[in-house]
This record gives sequence, C-alpha cells and structure tokens, in this order.
Amino acid sequence: MYLSREEELVYLGQRGESLRRAMEILVALGDIFDADRLIPVKSVQIAGVSFKNIGEAGLEWISDLKGKVVVPSILNPAGMDLSRWHEMDIDDNFALKQKATIDAYRRLGIAIDCTCTPYQINPEIACFGDHLAWSESSAVSFANSVIGARTNREGGPSALAAALIGKTPFYGYHLDENRIPTHRIDVEADLKGSDFGALGFLVGRTVKDGNPLFKLSSRPTLDELKSLGAAMAASGSVALYYVEGVTPTPPEEYGEPEKISVDRKQIDEVYERHPGTDADIVALGCPHCSKAELNRIAELLKGKKVKKELWVCTARKIAEGCPDLVTRIEKSGAKVICDTCMVVSPASEHFRKMMVNSGKALAYIPGLCGIEAGFGSTEECIEVATRRD
Repeated sequence: MYLSREEELVYLGQRGESLRRAMEILVALGDIFDADRLIPVKSVQIAGVSFKNIGEAGLEWISDLKGKVVVPSILNPAGMDLSRWHEMDIDDNFALKQKATIDAYRRLGIAIDCTCTPYQINPEIACFGDHLAWSESSAVSFANSVIGARTNREGGPSALAAALIGKTPFYGYHLDENRIPTHRIDVEADLKGSDFGALGFLVGRTVKDGNPLFKLSSRPTLDELKSLGAAMAASGSVALYYVEGVTPTPPEEYGEPEKISVDRKQIDEVYERHPGTDADIVALGCPHCSKAELNRIAELLKGKKVKKELWVCTARKIAEGCPDLVTRIEKSGAKVICDTCMVVSPASEHFRKMMVNSGKALAYIPGLCGIEAGFGSTEECIEVATRRD
C-alpha cells in the first residue's frame, strides 16, 4: 500500500507512539484487503465501548493511547445509562470500569454521545458521497444505504485508529465495484413498522454479506429503513442495501442479481415463531429511538401503567431534546434509558425473556445476552408490558 511521506513518518514512529500504533493498524488492514492507499474520512463512529464487550484488556489498550482525534468522532452505546445506571441494577464494579472506559475515550477528544444512530443527533456527520470509518453494524448500513455515504464495517481498533489518523484504507464499500446489487428482493406484501425488522431478519440470513436490492409495494419511512438495515446486518452481515425509488441508486452497470421473493406468510412466520407474550421484560429502541418513535410510544402508553419492566432506549441528545415525551413515557412507569441498549448492557442478563420490536435485537439477544427473545410490533410490545398477567 502506498504511503505519502507524512504517512510514512507516522508509520515509523516520528509523530509519537500512539500514532505509530494507529498507522500500523491501518496499514495492516490495507495490506490484508489489497488497498492501494489511505483516504481521508469525514467522521468516525467507534465500537468497543461497553465494558461488557472490551473487558480489562480493551480498557488498558484505550487508556494507553495519547493525543487527540483529528476528525469528528462519536461512540457506540456503552454498557449502561451513564447517569441512571443504578436504576438498571448495574453492579458497582462494572459501573466503575465503564466510567473509566468513557473517560479514556473522552481524553482522546471523542464525543461522548453513546449511540448507534449518530445521524439522528447530527445529520451533518455523514452526507452523500462522504467516506467514513464507522463501526456499528446498523449505523454502517444506514450510512451506506440511506445516506449514500461510504464506509466499511470497522472494528473498534481500526475505527479508533482512523479517528487518530483521519484516514482509512481505500477498499471494500469505498469502491463502486463492491457496491453492486447481488440479490433482488421482490416483496409481495404491504409492510409497516416492525414488519421491516421481520423482513430484514429473513433476508439477512439468506443473502449473508450480499447487497440486496428491494422492490417494495409500500414506501418505508426513515425509521423503517433503519429497522430493515439493522436487522439484515444482525441476522446476516449486510452493510449495504437498496430500495427502488427510495434510497440512492446503485452504480449504473451491474449484472442480473439473484431473485428472491418474500410474501406476507413469511413475514407473519417471524412473529409466530418468536412469540413474546410470556416475556418478563419489554425493550424498545434497537437501533436507538428517534423523536418520532418516542412520540409513538408516548401515545401508545397514554393513560396506561406498565406491569412489566419496559425500557425505551435512545440517544441522550434525543431525550434531552424532547423532555415532554420522556415525561409522558415515564409517567407509565417505563424507563427511558440513554447511552446504552439491551444488546450491550449486562442488565439484560437479569431477565429470562425479552420482547422486542426489532429484528436486530431478535437476532442478537439470545447469543449476546444469553436470554430468550420474543418479537412483536410496537403496539404488541406495549400491550404485553401493560397487561396484567
């Protein structure tokens, strides 16, 4: 891989040990994937934030780094609400380690907005055609597919390295040749809400790491596109998809992709195979809720009281921007939880079964949290949370 004179000096350690280590990661990654050079990135989103995932070794590695990031950089969700962690029944020792992790990132100049939806709190962080170095699977999917930016799914170390250097290797989804549709998905059903999560849950398992092109009879909202991409990234490894007439278009020339049809029966089977009525906790906001989703949840909870634990996960800046909605939701006894989510928090492990409205959470919860997962619409989730057994 070609390095400029300045990049070579960094690689040789003449700009400090931390930058040398960062450049070493980027060069190794570039060599593995045959990148010919590094390219500047507009922003970085860094995974490896929850202490549950990184452990002592990860905390030590981050803490040893010196310097400041050189491009806007934001964190993925942590393992707890940084202000209300006691209410999540988080262990004191875990909280201490999580705070130390956040402090280590803060010293590097990284914004402590722990969210998987950075585009919801700062639309300028990624625009059409921008090259990025983002980590979280659903954020990568949304950036590539809905925004039309370009990013690979970075690991935590490579994203942090990109933040310190301001560049990433030029390979993968940064190149047109890797953004070509591999499958055409004809959906023979009208979909709404959590149906898009169910669709993504199905399609991700089928296309794996392909680039599906959808033909839909209904026009999805931004939140539904978010849900679709998040589910495919979790049940498969989809980092880019297209929806005809909705998302940015694929490169002009490509062959005939493999055709797949999905009907209403297949969508309904996702609900039927993963019932959630016997769950002892309900969790919404995977990916983090938008203001519109918080408003919908507040409307559904109006005049009701929860009988089971109900978490509503969102970014802190979203919650702070609509305190009236937070108050309305929490009046029911539900908890609006910031900075974290049900997938990366050890608090989820205190329960037996979790009901979600997210295809992403449905795919991740059993393996990452070690508990059962049930699936339903937002309305069904609220009904289960407020129903007296």
